[in-house]
Amino acid sequence: MPIKPLILIVEDEPGIADTLQYALRTDGFEALWCATAEAALTAVAQRVPALIILDVGLPDMNGFELFKRLRQSLIEVPVVFLTARGAEIDRVVGLELGADDYVAKPFSPRELVARVRTVLRRAGKSASAPAPSAVFELDEGRRQIRFYGRPLDLSRYEFGLLKALMRRPGHVFTRDALLAQVWDDHSDSLDRTVDAHVKTLRAKLKVIAPQLEAIRTHRGTGYALAEDLPAVLHSTPH
Repeated sequence: MPIKPLILIVEDEPGIADTLQYALRTDGFEALWCATAEAALTAVAQRVPALIILDVGLPDMNGFELFKRLRQSLIEVPVVFLTARGAEIDRVVGLELGADDYVAKPFSPRELVARVRTVLRRAGKSASAPAPSAVFELDEGRRQIRFYGRPLDLSRYEFGLLKALMRRPGHVFTRDALLAQVWDDHSDSLDRTVDAHVKTLRAKLKVIAPQLEAIRTHRGTGYALAEDLPAVLHSTPH
């Protein structure tokens, strides 16, 4: 029998969780429910799901904080945020952090399952697309990133910044999103902080590949890691 995709539901309201589990299982998914963020972290450590439906208002941790914890652990799983709050700022924050979709309560279970399928299809396409995995190599244990096989001498925030960009090549991260993911107390940091670290990071990448622009600037928006870097670095003639 084919393995059913596992959908992790992180929701503290049992009634909503039961409805979601039923809808997902009826549609051919395996569903696992966790009522707290800590339970979700434990579950993900044991088995990485295909997708996470994540409630923003959890009893032990804000859903956005849990999302950042997962990303810091290099767990690259599509996430659909679920919330009762209709404030636009919540939706903006979730999407800027890198969430794949956002659904406000009350919602139609069928619509949510349809969105889950759409996100999974999109994630499958991006996973099959050429990504600079051979260009950049991450060694989380040594806190080291290699660029075309050569180790980069990175500061703490340069490492965090490049690691964040590596998670989703081609995705344009706003400065606010990068501040939230990389800096401890981003409320006291400024957009110029991100710009300054991108500048120094680019300089270090240019030492190895002076002809390439590995980090692209999207004016008025933010930064993205290039998706079209060559798999093999060819030296330029002198």
